[in-house]
Amino acid sequence: MADHLTDEEQIAQIKDWWSRNGKPLITGGIIAIIGVIGWNSWKNYQTTQSIVASQQYQALIQQALGSEKVDLAAVASLADKLKKEASGTYYDQYGQLILAKVAVDNNKLDDAVAILQNVANKPVDPVVGQIARLHLAQVLLAQSKGQEALAALEGTKTPQAYIATHEELRGDILLSLNRPDDARVAYQKARDSLADTAPLGVLEVKLDDLAK
Repeated sequence: MADHLTDEEQIAQIKDWWSRNGKPLITGGIIAIIGVIGWNSWKNYQTTQSIVASQQYQALIQQALGSEKVDLAAVASLADKLKKEASGTYYDQYGQLILAKVAVDNNKLDDAVAILQNVANKPVDPVVGQIARLHLAQVLLAQSKGQEALAALEGTKTPQAYIATHEELRGDILLSLNRPDDARVAYQKARDSLADTAPLGVLEVKLDDLAK
């Protein structure tokens, strides 16, 4: 359970979770932007309305992925500039999600919480909001703030594509709060939302452990 882990183990746990669940952030951000604008108008949009934001977003990605040791201050500066140029847009909010990931990688969990909370409070669309809430809950769980983590997942409808991830994380939080029966229900919901052919991996192990 999260509250039985050392600080180092909690940081390692959240980095591992983010590595497995955060990969779509960068490519997903670009796909979301193109999807909303429409493929046919993408080139025109890029050249007339948001070329600066597009360039800044690309610079942010390059800075965030450019080396093994990422400079948090440099990424934060680019994210701040992007926010000023394109506040409340997909570019801005996906940039903030990337900034939160870099904050986690630098063990700045309080900074990550503040960034993710801001995005979750006013997301540009439900998917961005869901991504922010999932990562916010995971960071809070790593800080042994189970009740706050649980609250971060409540109150909004979960997009279908995220139900399995949402319920599995909810199960992890409930387990950290010593609520194994509720955790098993959440894990079962996660499994039921997946296709029959989908690999279950760790989720199956969690269910088996609670059954025992």
